[in-house]
Amino acid sequence: MASELRPETVSVHVGNEADPATGAVAPPIHLATTFRHGPAGERVAGYEYQREGNPTNDRLREALAALEGGATASTFASGMAAISGLLECLPNGARVLIPDDCYTGLRMVCAEFLPERGIEAVMIDMADLDAVRAACAKGVDLLWIETPSNPKMKVCDIAALAEIGHAHEAIVVADNTFATPLLQRPLALGADVVMHSTTKYFGGHSDVLGGALVFAKDDALAQKVAHRLHVTGATLAPFSAWLILRGCRSLGARMAMHCANARAVADFLAAHPAIERVNYPGLASHAGHGVAAKQMRDFGGMLSIELRGGREAALAMAGKLRVFTNATSLGGCESLVEHRASVEGPNPRSPQNLLRMSVGLEHVDDLIADLRQALDGVG
Repeated sequence: MASELRPETVSVHVGNEADPATGAVAPPIHLATTFRHGPAGERVAGYEYQREGNPTNDRLREALAALEGGATASTFASGMAAISGLLECLPNGARVLIPDDCYTGLRMVCAEFLPERGIEAVMIDMADLDAVRAACAKGVDLLWIETPSNPKMKVCDIAALAEIGHAHEAIVVADNTFATPLLQRPLALGADVVMHSTTKYFGGHSDVLGGALVFAKDDALAQKVAHRLHVTGATLAPFSAWLILRGCRSLGARMAMHCANARAVADFLAAHPAIERVNYPGLASHAGHGVAAKQMRDFGGMLSIELRGGREAALAMAGKLRVFTNATSLGGCESLVEHRASVEGPNPRSPQNLLRMSVGLEHVDDLIADLRQALDGVG
């Protein structure tokens, strides 16, 4: 039935069916770590131990798979656990292509841990399809897509990249955290796996940590990841699964407001003389606007800005904001701002004049007024 419904309806209903035991409209939380079985381990109701499976997690997995149009999903204790769980399933000596602008955690795993198993990770501009083809010609086992990217909001063509990756027999993975399946469906565009930090827009309230992988097919890779998750134990707690499932129900409404607010904020900032560049795919001036318009329903709630006055101007602006909160993460109800270069560790890749913004659900006039006063006098 989910395939016949629009994503906003799927997010409300799938995984949120009334409890058959009580009729409760809100799904129950099953906190049990162990489940009764027979004397020879016969499973009475399909479950044995929380690390292997849990009814609340199963509801969430069903919802995530339905929203992304996938066959199956695995849920993890964090987005980084999901990333690591997938990369750990690669064979020793594999070759991975990742975006030149991507989440710091992915970059750190690729730089610090994959080399221990002889896995080579090559950074490349995923918007340059010729460069991707040339890199794939040297061998590729996994092609990692992140669009829009973190924090420069670069956009790449998922369908074109999936075609290139598959021509070289690579697994094609898309980080869809910024867009969510309400705005973008990578599996429908040819990706094999979608990754989410469900901490962000799925949770939606800055109060739960989680991650997920959604697979186009319930194939050997999906089963290998699920088995590794069971054995190694980076399991999503039932209460966290319940909070994320609750977040699914309001995802459509929240994303619509995030997008509307971000578009207005981007327009204001693009016209301000203190701003050198606004990185937001909804702007016609954005290099990836055409691709984004083709593969996204809307342009999201994330943007970044680069100030003319360099690092000092960026920090001065961030320090004067009052409605925007200086904090990491994104996708919550509140608007956040972060100087990414200051939090990326000893080798930051973000420009020193860049601020990343997660535009929240406040009244847009208050957000713009806060930005206006923070920019007053900033060179």
